[in-house]
Amino acid sequence: MIKRTLAAFVATASLLSAGVALADRPGAGWITIEKAIETAKTKAGYVEVYEIEADNDGYWKGEGRKADGVVYEFRIDGASGNVLRDQKD
Repeated sequence: MIKRTLAAFVATASLLSAGVALADRPGAGWITIEKAIETAKTKAGYVEVYEIEADNDGYWKGEGRKADGVVYEFRIDGASGNVLRDQKD
């Protein structure tokens, strides 16, 4: 019984740590997170950015509020800094 419990614990810990190790990170040559936030504000009209993170598909993805008070989602190309998506959440 103890061996099974220990084995289950080790397996669970391994899976959880693998998820952390595989977390998305900005790629080489990407614009900085600060530049991505600035782009969201200047090119897409966000007044507040609540959340932003790197995505392994090559873009920064985030969420924020525009002047109309509505929450939107955005994607910004990691290399070029172009706004790829800008839509209501």
